[in-house]
Amino acid sequence: MADEIAVVGGVDTHTDFHQAAVIDSIGRHLATEAFPTTPDGYHRLLHWLRSHADLLAVGVEGTGAYGAELARHLRAEQITVVDVDRPDRRARRANGKSDPVDAYAAATAVLSGRAGGTPKTRDGVVEAIRSLRVVRRSAVKSRTQTINQIRTLIVTAPSEVREKLRGLPTTELIHTLARSRPTGQTSDPIHTVRVALRRLARRHEYLTEEINDANAELGPLVAQAAPELVALLGVGTETAGQLLITAGDNPERLRSEASFAHLCAAAPVPASSGRTNRHRLDRGGDRAANNALHMIALVRMRYDDRTKDYVARRTAQGMSKKDILRCLKRFIAREVYKHLTSPHITPKSLLQTA
Repeated sequence: MADEIAVVGGVDTHTDFHQAAVIDSIGRHLATEAFPTTPDGYHRLLHWLRSHADLLAVGVEGTGAYGAELARHLRAEQITVVDVDRPDRRARRANGKSDPVDAYAAATAVLSGRAGGTPKTRDGVVEAIRSLRVVRRSAVKSRTQTINQIRTLIVTAPSEVREKLRGLPTTELIHTLARSRPTGQTSDPIHTVRVALRRLARRHEYLTEEINDANAELGPLVAQAAPELVALLGVGTETAGQLLITAGDNPERLRSEASFAHLCAAAPVPASSGRTNRHRLDRGGDRAANNALHMIALVRMRYDDRTKDYVARRTAQGMSKKDILRCLKRFIAREVYKHLTSPHITPKSLLQTA
């Protein structure tokens, strides 16, 4: 009887619809169906899964992207959600590629134990930090492009323009260009380049204001989410924000500091051959988190006496700078993990303290 068995669900997520599939406890394919990505669609999807039998868990592809809201809905209904990576290329070549195939593969990955990751909840202060950092990161990138465009235009500008601007520091250059008042005909290259430089300078000022606004909002959020983390030497708002995002609003999903190091691509991997006995960093994981650890290590190598002594000792032992950085990243990951797993500030408590 159907009510005597248990089932596992799998979902292949997309922008406008999610393809769901159900398998029983011994792996037999039972059914598959598509549902729209709307609140009503999520409700119907869950009801459809439960209609087959007792639902053990649901494997969802892309819980950090297309499946984020579905994962939130399922958790709110007390359903165990498992984060499923898409099948590797070898499996895709062997089994083919379609939405039902991928949905069944997600369910099978959960049943077999191949997939067992707990997705980020994305419902707390860390999610707010992530949203603000998206804006800040794009503004920083655009501002860098803008100043590069300004300097390129100056290099190719007529001498009447170039000689007045050559050698000015960035702040003075932007101030001078943004407050200039070019006059002349648009057909005149000298006038046109002055207009272009003025517009780029004003864009630079606007982006700087946007970055400053994001910094003003991010600072208090990061400090309240992990005050002990920000207090660590070499950890600023940017690096702390990235490490918080990597861990998520539910850092308890990370089983140990070793799993966090692996997530940050800071876990040592054997790279020995013949008489060479060494390790290297794992090239997988979150590269942005690895970059945050790298920046902390560089700051400590310059300003922390304890780190300076460690670098000098390891250098005397014949270790390369690259390997020393690898070791430092692993040590920092261990230290950071202790502070990431402390209780986070919830959105409700943030409103109460505002």
